[in-house]
Amino acid sequence: MNAPWKPAGAANREPFVAYVCDENTAEALRPIVSEMGWSAEKVNRGGLRNAVQSLSVTASPHVLFVDLAESGDPLNDINSLAEVCEPGTIVIAAGQVNDVRLYRDLVASGIQDYLLKPLSPDVVRDTFAHAQALLSTPKVIEAVAEHPHCSVAVIGTRGGAGASTIATSLAWLMSDKERRSTALLDLDVHFGTGALALDLEPGRGLTDAIENPSRIDGLFIERAMVRASDKLAVLSAEAPINSPVVTDGGAFHQLQEEMRAAFEATVVDMPRGMLVTHPHLVHDMQTVVIVTELTLAAARDSIRLLSWLRSHAPEAQVLVLANKVHPGQQLEISRKDFETSIERKIDYLVPFDQKLAAQAAKLGKPLYEVGKTSKTVAPIAELVTRLCFISSDADPIKGKARRGLTGTSLMGKFADLKGLMPKKPGKR
Repeated sequence: MNAPWKPAGAANREPFVAYVCDENTAEALRPIVSEMGWSAEKVNRGGLRNAVQSLSVTASPHVLFVDLAESGDPLNDINSLAEVCEPGTIVIAAGQVNDVRLYRDLVASGIQDYLLKPLSPDVVRDTFAHAQALLSTPKVIEAVAEHPHCSVAVIGTRGGAGASTIATSLAWLMSDKERRSTALLDLDVHFGTGALALDLEPGRGLTDAIENPSRIDGLFIERAMVRASDKLAVLSAEAPINSPVVTDGGAFHQLQEEMRAAFEATVVDMPRGMLVTHPHLVHDMQTVVIVTELTLAAARDSIRLLSWLRSHAPEAQVLVLANKVHPGQQLEISRKDFETSIERKIDYLVPFDQKLAAQAAKLGKPLYEVGKTSKTVAPIAELVTRLCFISSDADPIKGKARRGLTGTSLMGKFADLKGLMPKKPGKR
């Protein structure tokens, strides 16, 4: 974000400033502000519009109270406010609209809380106390040094292979079981399911980043990402399908950089098409997980992806995960033949559990939370442990091939695939 001009001494931030629309609100705030040890003189008239004008030329406070009563478009106005606020500012809003969807959208946009007018002194007191406690809590970025950052890209060989389900499961397990602050970035702008799989509204954060890459900074990340838990945040989108994405990929790369600074782990759900249009997005990834099914088409595209990654992400640890494997059923290609065709072992095999998958989708929860004892989730949990070791440069599983193809030409490999299909009845 190109920050607006600030005068000298902008670093000397006030602990609290309020901008309200009416005197009744001001009178309700002043005694409680004084109780908190803040200056009651910092309760100003003018509402959100005055707040944006004032903060465009002065440093924003640590705690900012804004009155939205005169705002015709609260969400858009809050985004305007975000452009002039310092990173880390805690924003508390108040208004007269009693709508749970507005409340959720405002919180998703990054404000700390939304209070209904007329203000209740007890509610205001509790909200200010919580804001003050947050200021004294160590930030995520300060704790990052405890764990080296873990960055993972998840790529499906074919549509329907389940890459998004695996990506969501990895992010949830890293945050819940490994207790690492984790960002899930779903780069499928039009049809992403990262938020949907966790029963969340995606918000406009990702589309705003694409439209205005100059706004992307630590504060934008803090406000744009939707919280799934205290350790997991999601950046996803459901952009209108009549609106094509026009970007050089710079916004996506900048988002990854900001997430590395703010979180201990980043999981990127990366559509295959991104590799064609924005190949630089995987260059700095520690690990790339290729999610495949045991089919002829998936074998062909696994070969192509492995070869591509050798050229464009030579330092990345590449792992192959066979997903949705139906136990006891006839496979299009056996595991042995699949491994022969791609010239490496499958690192993880995830059995398909239709009942578990349906229940997880119905509840909007990750697979592990719904079926902790299922054979389906065990290899995913094992993969998470390995990913965290990789980030520490101490891979606990030895002897695994790091990269894809060696030797044989791609055209020769595609030709070899024809012999992997099961013979049809009556043919020799």
